[in-house]
Amino acid sequence: MYDGPFCVLSIVDNRAFKRLCYEVLDHNPTHRDVRRFFRRFGAALTGRGLALRGITTDGSELYPQPISQVFGAVKHQVCRFHILAELNKAVLRAVAQVRKRLAAEKPQLPRGRPVTPEARRKVQRRRHLDRKIGDLFEHRHLFVRRHLTPAEQRTLWRITRGLPRLRALRRIVEEIHRLFDRRCRTETALAKLARLRTQVGRCKGLGPIIRKLRSSDLEKALTFLDDRLLGSTSNAVERGNRRHRKMQKTVYRVRTQATISGRIALDMFREAQGPSREQTMKALHHARRR
Repeated sequence: MYDGPFCVLSIVDNRAFKRLCYEVLDHNPTHRDVRRFFRRFGAALTGRGLALRGITTDGSELYPQPISQVFGAVKHQVCRFHILAELNKAVLRAVAQVRKRLAAEKPQLPRGRPVTPEARRKVQRRRHLDRKIGDLFEHRHLFVRRHLTPAEQRTLWRITRGLPRLRALRRIVEEIHRLFDRRCRTETALAKLARLRTQVGRCKGLGPIIRKLRSSDLEKALTFLDDRLLGSTSNAVERGNRRHRKMQKTVYRVRTQATISGRIALDMFREAQGPSREQTMKALHHARRR
């Protein structure tokens, strides 16, 4: 998490959503910083007789090399939310290219009212393309949504009439979402991914999507299918970051390296005292009722 000139590195328990370790840097992190941070966390685990079974990160290039150097062949899951977000951006970019191509096909109208049959046909063609472009922009979310209602499916079928590339694009999105189905194993998902890469490679005009599908991060995003305890997303860390942002809105002076570190430590202390505090409150309420 970046906060002005500072960067906060965090390790969060993906099951209990509790921050386990953190470090506040006054510069952009490097592989050396992340490697030192992981070694400190690994020493804490060893001192408690624990072992790391899996780790989930976003798609940053800062993590793969330090993880392999410090923890060895531990399972590394890349957040599927970040992967799907990047794929959705590529899909929306492809839809925008189709809109741009349709806009270039609009005929130029002569000045004045259309009198001749040719001019009237140009006006009708231009109005048809304007409606088509407007519909593709208004309903662009239908190309990336995972599940569509029957009404949304009819809308999608209507706005893609005469545009087979966009219909193929929607089928590709559906296949991408099927890769992350918990009912299949990682090996099965990788076989589906290989077939999908072959199919998409035959389509023209899908260069950004092809590059995203060939990324090695997409293969790492399927690791969670073989491990029920491995988190598929980095929501645990994001949740802690959102909590920190909310705290900053109420305590605006938390902007120096020392105060940021102190506020995170205080938050962790309050979180550690949470179960005993809840037990005390229950005992007090019970005694009051008696």
